[in-house]
Parts: sequence; C-alpha cells; structure tokens
Amino acid sequence: MIFKSLTLSSVLLFNIFILNAQPDRWQQQIDYTIKVNLNVTTNLLKGTEEIAYTNHSNDTLNKVYFHMYWNAFQPNSAMDIRSRELGKNILTIRRGAAISSASNLGLVGEDKVQDWDARVKDRIQYLKPDQIGFQRVTQLFINGVAQKLIDHETILEVQLNKPIAPHSTIKMNLNFEAQVPVQIRRTGRDNAEGVRFSMSQWYPKLVEYDYQGWNTNPYIAREFYGVWGNYNVTINLDKNYTVGGTGVLQNPNALADAAGIKTWNFKGANIHDFVWAADNNYKHLSKEVRKGLTLHVYYKQKDATADSAWANVLWAAEKVLPYIEKKFGAYPYPQYSFIQGGDGGMEYAMATLIKGPGLGTVFHEWMHCWYQHILGSNESLYPWMDEGFASFAEDDISYWYENNLATLSPYISEAAKKQINASNEINKKLLPSIQFGNYGSYFSLAKSGLEEPMSTHSDHYNTNFAYSRAAYSKGATFLGVLGYIIGDSLRDKVMLNYYNAWKFKHPNPNDFIRVAEKTSGIQLQWFKEYFMNSTKTVDYGLNDIQVGDKGAIISIQREGKMPMPIEVLVTYKDGSSELHYMPLDLMLAGKKVEGVGTRIDHPEWQWVQPTYTFETTKPLSALKSIEIDPSYRMPDINRSNNKLEIPN
Repeated sequence: MIFKSLTLSSVLLFNIFILNAQPDRWQQQIDYTIKVNLNVTTNLLKGTEEIAYTNHSNDTLNKVYFHMYWNAFQPNSAMDIRSRELGKNILTIRRGAAISSASNLGLVGEDKVQDWDARVKDRIQYLKPDQIGFQRVTQLFINGVAQKLIDHETILEVQLNKPIAPHSTIKMNLNFEAQVPVQIRRTGRDNAEGVRFSMSQWYPKLVEYDYQGWNTNPYIAREFYGVWGNYNVTINLDKNYTVGGTGVLQNPNALADAAGIKTWNFKGANIHDFVWAADNNYKHLSKEVRKGLTLHVYYKQKDATADSAWANVLWAAEKVLPYIEKKFGAYPYPQYSFIQGGDGGMEYAMATLIKGPGLGTVFHEWMHCWYQHILGSNESLYPWMDEGFASFAEDDISYWYENNLATLSPYISEAAKKQINASNEINKKLLPSIQFGNYGSYFSLAKSGLEEPMSTHSDHYNTNFAYSRAAYSKGATFLGVLGYIIGDSLRDKVMLNYYNAWKFKHPNPNDFIRVAEKTSGIQLQWFKEYFMNSTKTVDYGLNDIQVGDKGAIISIQREGKMPMPIEVLVTYKDGSSELHYMPLDLMLAGKKVEGVGTRIDHPEWQWVQPTYTFETTKPLSALKSIEIDPSYRMPDINRSNNKLEIPN
C-alpha cells in the first residue's frame, strides 16, 4: 500500500485556499499535537496535548473550555439520568405503510414503544468502577504557567490567568489520563462485534467559539461541533494491534520496541475531530482509487461471508464516488476509512465507525464527511442540516447504486442479484421522488402529536422519537420539498453551490437558504420559517368542480396551515394531460418547467386565501382524473382528497 505524508507547506497552501474561497465569517483555528499511550490490559490511556489556538474573533477570551466526553459514562451522570428519564415515556407511534404503490403512501397501525435510546437504555447506572469512562486533565499550562481548572462533568472550564487577545495565538500544554469505558454509546471497548477499542471522543477537545459564543454543550446523547485545525496524533500500544482512523499514516513501516510497543503516527489537515480504533484481529483492505485518494476498510475477520461483505464496501465506495462528487461536491481529503466499531454508525473526519457492512449505513456515514466534516454546521443546534442532508444523500446514492451498479459487484450472490433486479422493477413504479421513506417517516411524526420544531436544540427534544424523526426524516424531506418548490435540477445545483460557498466553514440554516435563493431566483425565507421553526403541516384537497364557459372550473382548498405552490395534473379521456401550476405569492417568482408535457401557469396563490379556482382547457365531460401534486414531492399529510377519478 502507498501512504503519503502531509508537508507543512501543503497544509498552509490548503488553508489559504479555502479561507480565500469562503464567505467572510471568522472562525477559530487550532493545531493539535497529541501523544497517547494505551494499556490494552488495564484499558487506561495517558497522553499529552500541545495546542496552538488562534483567536480570529474580535473578542477577548478570559476562559476556554474543553469537552471531556467520557465522563458521561458514569452512574448518575447527566447522560445516564436523561436516558433513564426518557425511557419512562411510553409512546403510541403510528406505523408507516410499506409502500408498494404511489397510491397507498400513508400510515397503518400503531405501536406502543418505550422512548429509549436503545443503545444506552439504563446501562450506565450499572457500570462498575473498572467499566466506567473518565477523562481528567491533570495539568494545563500556558507559557509555563498552570491555569485554574473547574470540572463541570463533561465540560472543563479553564480560567485563564491572562486573556487571549483578539487575532492572537497562544500555546497550551496539557496532560490527561482516561479510562476507556465498556462500549455504551459510540465509543468504548469490546462492542457487540468484539472490536477491542473504538476510540471516539477520546481526547480533551477544545470547545468551539463562534459568532454565537462558546458552544459548551454537555454530553447528553447527541451531536458534536468542533474547531477547524490540523492534527498530529501519535498512538503507542501493543504491537499485536492494528490501528485505523482519521488522517494519513506517516510511519507504515514502524517496528515495535523492545517492550513490544508499536507507534502509529497519523496526520490530518483542516479537520475538526479525530477518531481511531484498534483490534488484534483486524483485517485491513485498501485501494488507491485515484491519485491522491486511498480508501480503507478495517473489520473483524470471521469467515468468508464477512470477507465478501466488507470487500464489497470498498468496491461500492469506489464505484459511487464519482456520482457523489458530481451531485454533492469533491472529496478533498487524501484518505477515508470504513472501520468496524462503535454501536451502529457514527461519522468522524476522514473515517466512520460502523457495526457492519450494510451499504445504506456506509453511504450515510460517508456523506457525513460532506454534511458535518466539510460543511461543519452546528449539529447541536441544527442536527437536521447534518443528519437530514446525509439521509437525503444516502437514499439518492442507494437508489443510483442499486439501479446502476449493485448487480455488477463480484461480491454479491446470484440470488441477491435477482432480488435487487426485482426490487428495481418495483422502484420504477413508485414515487417519482425516491425519498418516500423519509416522507413517510416525517408523516408519522407530524401525526404523532409529539413533533417539535426542527430548530429545537438536539439535546432538548422531549422525546428521542421526535428528535430522530425531525433530524433525519424531516431534515431529508426538507430537501425533497425544496426540489418541489424550485425544481429538482435547481435543488441539485443548490447543493453544489452550497458546498462550494461554505466548505470548511460553519454554515447555518439561513446560509443555506440564501444559497438556494441566489441559485433559484425564488424567495424562500417563508419555507425555512414554516418548515424549520414551526410544526405547521401541508394539506391541500380538491374542493369543487363546476362547468365553465369553455372548460371545467376546479377549486382547490388549503386545509393545512403551511402554504405551498400547487401543481394539479388534469388527465383527459383522450389520453392527453396538462399540468396546472400555481406559484405561491411569497415566492415572488415561479419555478421553471420540469420535464416534458404541457404546463399551464396561473396567477400566484396568495397565502392568506384558503381557496383557489382555475379553469381547464377542455370541458368537464372530457375529464378522466384530477390530481394535486402528481410528483408526490409536496409533504401533504392527507392525500385522500388529492385525487379524483371521474367515471365514464
């Protein structure tokens, strides 16, 4: 295998390029040099950090803060209490239908569920002293002077003896020690698949300070936010272990010392987190898929089936990469690692921890390298910009892969290929939008009585159910609906423009909406306010049909509280059809014609008006059917009144 080192000059040029290419919003800069020793017998970690921190803001900083994530894995921690409290909730959840045709999109049946995070439940309270996690900074110096430290469980406050002036750089040195917890959530040792160490959130990590101030989110359950910078990480542990993680390995030919300890040195440039995993039975696959980019897979070697499945991860990732980059932007880093570990799937810079080789999870977690680690939105405040966008991309990529490449894989059995082909034939008859799974999940949230605005802080949702459906499903639906409002092709252009404008920055929802407005020429603040900041829903229905002078007079009723532009497909008995389009007045423009066929544009629908009436080009006697939203991209929560079939 070929490993390439990152030189200081290349890092500086890279940073200068991305800073010059972005909108003018300051952000902090950090460079970590971390050295750590892991005792694989005692599960204890000891390390040092040398930190260069640049304050690009105009503010004088009297304190800094560090995340100490592993302190959450102790009985009666905030994470423990919060998980147990949410677990007391018994929710009645309406199930989404298994969609077999576009007409039966809806909800069927109910489930009584306990509102656990199934991975955490009440496990933390039963941890024994040698099973808990902890992180402690034993000393922290600035210019050789010890600083005052105050522990707030998972947040460490550093009261500076000398403030950090605006536009200045300081250097910090700290010593820390930690115990790797048994695997509970994302991180830890000895997970369900037997991976020895999943090392995420493992080091004292400086809290991000941005235009909204310090983001001192305690580790309750959810998401992460970090400072852009460069990492130089040295890991020392037993020579029998293989290590995979963030960054490029600098010493692939290193040998163990006399004590049997091997050193692994990784570097990563322009990232805001670092993850690694280690196991004494990892198998490592890698391929340089193009000049300057190597993909890696690390997994527990068990049998031939596992070998094929994980090899297929590498094969599929290489094949979908050109499509991903065409749709969502170029992958800028020199490597990416798919690492078996953790408790499901979790994204980190240049790497993911995943339990198994399922390609849906593989695509989802990889897309987090775009929607979190390149476009570094604040996951705590806007989890839907991360999880929702990754979910949207996951379905888009999965659909493309299954319809173009899945049956070509040498690692898929003949039986599986037949099943995929059969599924593809069904998919062709489904919704024109491939996001029906996300829409259906959002509908179940909207009808549950548990929905909260997507602007809710990720740690402060009342239920795990409301958080997950809002962040993942409604977030993905947001992009599907944007395609309905401005057109799918323009929405895809928005995604690329958003990437190019805000990569290596911390964009917020308004930043995304402004890109969409500039790209489409359509006003969209109303859409953001309704869909993100409220729980109002879309519901339109056919109201009345009458005979007009030339054609049929059709009346549409707005039943829901959220307005939308409306498309109505009128089909005639002679086989012809016409799409009637009514832009919303708040848009101050209409979208361009999509696809082929006849579109008839009508005056804008004022959002304050509950009804709208238009006339067809042929008489009522010629009508065969009338359907509101024939593309199924509008998130109408009740489609029972959307279509009328007229008998002969």
